[in-house]
Amino acid sequence: MTPEKFIEQLLPAAQACQRASGIPVSFTLAQAALESSWGARAPGFNLFGVKPGPVWKGATVLVDTHEFINKVRTPVKCAFRAYENWQHCIQDHADFFQQNPRYRKCFLEKSGEGWARAAAVAGYATDPAYADKLIAIMRGRNLARFDILPSQVPA
Repeated sequence: MTPEKFIEQLLPAAQACQRASGIPVSFTLAQAALESSWGARAPGFNLFGVKPGPVWKGATVLVDTHEFINKVRTPVKCAFRAYENWQHCIQDHADFFQQNPRYRKCFLEKSGEGWARAAAVAGYATDPAYADKLIAIMRGRNLARFDILPSQVPA
């Protein structure tokens, strides 16, 4: 799938997510693009690489992936959440951030770039360049143009 088609398919769900949660569209789209290689790697419709965790009661899928262990990229097999479709994935993505106290500071940010930095600081990914990669996608595809102004998001 092309990046343009990927954005087109996910945009309505990402916009609905921002209206409901305040998470910028640009952050959701960039993270989905990075984590899934523009939808090419999304087993179980898991765009964000979210792991099940102890509270997850839904389906899972095992995936060959990598983690940075002691700053070294290391191949591993991990379980990830599985969804019925991308819409459910995007909603669960927002729920994950809203329910996890370590991401509370992310909600102080109004831009996708601010969200990328705050999520990385909070420990979202093991890749030390994670925020920079998200920001490069946002800028490269001008994803901020899709963000809903804070005045349009319910308080």
